[in-house]
Amino acid sequence: MTQIAHLPSRGVIEVAGDDRVAFLQGLVSNDMALAAPGQAVWAALLTPQGKWLADFFVLADGDRLLLDVERAQATMLAQRLTRFRLRAKVTVADRSDALLVHAAWGGVPDLPAGAVAAPDPRLPQAGWRILAPVPLPATATAEDWDAHRLALGLPDGSADLEAEKTVLLEAGFDELGGVSWSKGCYMGQELTARTKYRGLIKRRLVPVAIDGPVPPPGTPVLRDGAEVGSMRSARGAAGIAQLRLEAIGAGSLACGEAVLHPRPPAWMRLPEKAA
Repeated sequence: MTQIAHLPSRGVIEVAGDDRVAFLQGLVSNDMALAAPGQAVWAALLTPQGKWLADFFVLADGDRLLLDVERAQATMLAQRLTRFRLRAKVTVADRSDALLVHAAWGGVPDLPAGAVAAPDPRLPQAGWRILAPVPLPATATAEDWDAHRLALGLPDGSADLEAEKTVLLEAGFDELGGVSWSKGCYMGQELTARTKYRGLIKRRLVPVAIDGPVPPPGTPVLRDGAEVGSMRSARGAAGIAQLRLEAIGAGSLACGEAVLHPRPPAWMRLPEKAA
């Protein structure tokens, strides 16, 4: 059965105009030329030093690109994009009140007129992203979607990544198709490329099974008393933690009053010592 959930924590930024693709191409981590009707692109905006600021899905709709982004980051993202506009023939506007974000999984959803949709580009099991001017009939909740994405090991913006600290390759952007290695330069590209080709990643966001009370975000993760990471998002007995590579292969880790068991998903590529 297809599950559909409205995601009130998500907003929409519209980038329109003749230069919309070229404008975003020079700013974000993925290839904007791939955004087309029925084909979304997952990308991130980085600091000049290559650290995460925001990530979003880009859906094409006529002469505009729609960015499905964390609602709490929509104003910041719109302001930063506007700052880089210069002489480009683009307009940037927050459409969070005009378009509602939904996720669907478990089957192909029936779409009403006016909806813009595309498969989630990260994993086939992740389902669909849908933007609609009215709420769609819901068969699931935002909490159900959160449990689904945690089961797949998918990070969720600021719930898992830290602004101006997290490097994309720590958060699975390589394996999940959030970075283009063949397009031209973009802001933060130099560090992103260096971390890949020099193997500089020392930690990863990894799904964990939680045995005990759910630790609050930021709770230190310990291995034999030494700190090896921190807890990020969680729901029930499933969560995501940021862990040093050498701790991922451990059978169990302490975190607050709970024990964490790392569960790297099949899509995640890890060095042999961490697998």
